[in-house]
Amino acid sequence: MADALKIVVLNRLADRHVTAIKNVIPEAEIVISDEEHAVEHMPDTNILVTWGTFDARPLYLQAPNLQWIHALSAGVEGLLFPEIRSSEIVLTNSKGIHGIPVSEHVFAMILSFTRGLNVFLRQQDRKNWARRTPTEEVHEKTIAIVGLGSIGREIAKKAKGFGLHVVATKRTLTTEIFVDKLYPADQLPEMLAIADFVVVALPLLDETKEMFQLDLFNAMKKSAYFFNIARGSLVKEADLITALREGIIKGAGLDVFEEEPLPENSPLWEMPNVIITPHIAAFSPLYLDRAVKMFADNLTRFVQNRELLNVVDKTKGY
Repeated sequence: MADALKIVVLNRLADRHVTAIKNVIPEAEIVISDEEHAVEHMPDTNILVTWGTFDARPLYLQAPNLQWIHALSAGVEGLLFPEIRSSEIVLTNSKGIHGIPVSEHVFAMILSFTRGLNVFLRQQDRKNWARRTPTEEVHEKTIAIVGLGSIGREIAKKAKGFGLHVVATKRTLTTEIFVDKLYPADQLPEMLAIADFVVVALPLLDETKEMFQLDLFNAMKKSAYFFNIARGSLVKEADLITALREGIIKGAGLDVFEEEPLPENSPLWEMPNVIITPHIAAFSPLYLDRAVKMFADNLTRFVQNRELLNVVDKTKGY
């Protein structure tokens, strides 16, 4: 099987990435393609490597020999079309490689608020030397992580380094070394009520879409900050805007939005208590190195007929 494998990758790869894959299967045919031209390669493709937001259905329908789809991202919402859900094709993702850059991004936003950098940078643009902006410490405050997966754990680990009290929600309550208290999902409002910083790190599923609405913002402290580095559709954006305008919460750091790019007429752009980044929390010069290493490790398992890592439950969506 190994010498007949054809792998189509819908992303540019450096020579070192191709080499890492070739080291597993020297005889494999590796095709680096874009979305427009990939379809011509699909009839004899065995493995498709793409992004989880990409709608792969048109390619799937032209790929009778496809055995495995690997997502370079953690989210796979674009790959869960009906045909793939009912098929025997294995779907894996790159869960576990995002924790370092995303957790650093979260704390960049948290510290920007607590040290007043969101205000001071605007003052710098105006050459305004004003020292009236209040500053805070994160030490001994409480951070609530909604969804304790691999990213959530890395956020919790860093939070402990800053002296924060860490609480989190998780489907299955387990012992977590960096978490002081775990809450079941049905106790989310109780957890939010004690938090100074709320970080959303959930996958986007049918049951999590627009989870954060006005009732949950009302459950938070008026002094709390809200951070979303997961998916924009986890939040009902109009309710978040209301919460920010009316002082229901103090501020928000947002990397993801319901519509991307964020429309120019969105009120969020003009809000002084909002930090906006353009869906880049996971960006890192090491991202593809980590993603390709994960794929190559799984490719070794694939050719050895061993169980793959990060297999997505296609009924659950993660």
